[in-house]
Amino acid sequence: MSNDVLQAIMNGKCVEGSLRLQLSSMGTHSDVGFRPYNRKPRVKYRDRMVHRLEHGWVKESKERIKLFESVPKELGTARVLAVIDRETKEAKNALIDRELDMLEFC
Repeated sequence: MSNDVLQAIMNGKCVEGSLRLQLSSMGTHSDVGFRPYNRKPRVKYRDRMVHRLEHGWVKESKERIKLFESVPKELGTARVLAVIDRETKEAKNALIDRELDMLEFC
């Protein structure tokens, strides 16, 4: 164990981590090793709204383009399929517009 961990324990503090027996050079378990947990908070970046749809949205994260669609069942299968097709086309056009806005024209 490191001196920092030992000092924290001697001061009466609680140290979170895992204890395990470590192999010595002979191949037997003789030493007790301590590995502290990594408790650093993860940074979560918010998704940026690209376009709002009638029954959902299109968002952009650091790694993905997200499309969410929630259509009521009472519309019936034929109308649900038509709504999905229409809103998919609208989402595609929104992505194309976003890409064109990012380009600089001379």
